[in-house]
Amino acid sequence: MRKILIIGVLFLILSSCASKKEILYLQDSVNYNETALNYSIPKIEPNDILKIEIGALIQESAKPYNKGQSTLGGQSIELLQLEGYLVSEAHTINFPVLGLVSTKDKTISELEEQLKKDLEDGGHLKEPSVNIRLLNAKVTILGEVNSPGVYNFTEQNITLLQALGYASDLTINGKREDVKLIRESNGNRTITHIDLTSSGFLDSEFYLIKPNDVIIVNPNAPKVKSAGFVGNTATVISVISILLTTVVLITR
Repeated sequence: MRKILIIGVLFLILSSCASKKEILYLQDSVNYNETALNYSIPKIEPNDILKIEIGALIQESAKPYNKGQSTLGGQSIELLQLEGYLVSEAHTINFPVLGLVSTKDKTISELEEQLKKDLEDGGHLKEPSVNIRLLNAKVTILGEVNSPGVYNFTEQNITLLQALGYASDLTINGKREDVKLIRESNGNRTITHIDLTSSGFLDSEFYLIKPNDVIIVNPNAPKVKSAGFVGNTATVISVISILLTTVVLITR
C-alpha cells in the first residue's frame, strides 16, 4: 500500500512538470532565417473610423474639406474618434463637398489616392494632399496572458507576437501550441489555431494582426487540473502525504 502511494505521488509530480517543447517559442526558427516578409495591408471595413486630413498649396482653400481641428498628438483617441468618419455598412463615408465616397475593397493608401484624384480632377483643389489614419484599430487578447484586455494600435501592421507583447506575454500556464485567433473580414468569420512553438505561422496570413482580431490563449493541462475540485498539485501531494502518514501509523 505504501509503495503504491509513493508511486502515485511521483507520478503526479512528473505529470505536472511542463517540458521545454510546451514552453519555448519558435523552436524550429533556424529553418525560417532570412526568409522574405509578406506584408498584408488590411482593407477598410464597415464601422472603421477614419481621420482624414486634407492639405493644399493654399491651406485656406482646404478648410471646407477638413472635419475637426484635433491632431493625433494633441487629443485623446476618444475625441479623435468622435471627429472621424464612420464607415457605413454600405462601405461609404460622407465626405464634405464630394458627398458619399466608396471605401469598398480599398486600403488606406488606396482611399488616399482616390480622394486626391477626386479633389483634383473635380477642380476642387490644386495639388491636394490627403492623409488618412485608422482610429479604432484594436485587438482583444483573452485567457492565459498576464494582462488580458482590449489594446488599441495606430501602426498599419503589428504581428501576433507584438500583440501578445501588449498583453505582457503568456503566463507559464498558457497553451502555446494551440492559440486561437478569431478574425472577421468581408462578412466572414475565420477561427484558426496557431502553434507558437513552431515557426510555421510566420508564413501564414495570421502572422500579421488585423483590426478587431480576437486572440484567445487556453490554459494548459496542469492549469486545467489545478482548477478541479482537489486543487493544484501541491494540494494533491499534501493530501496524499497525510494519507500515507495515516496508513503508516495504522499499520505499525
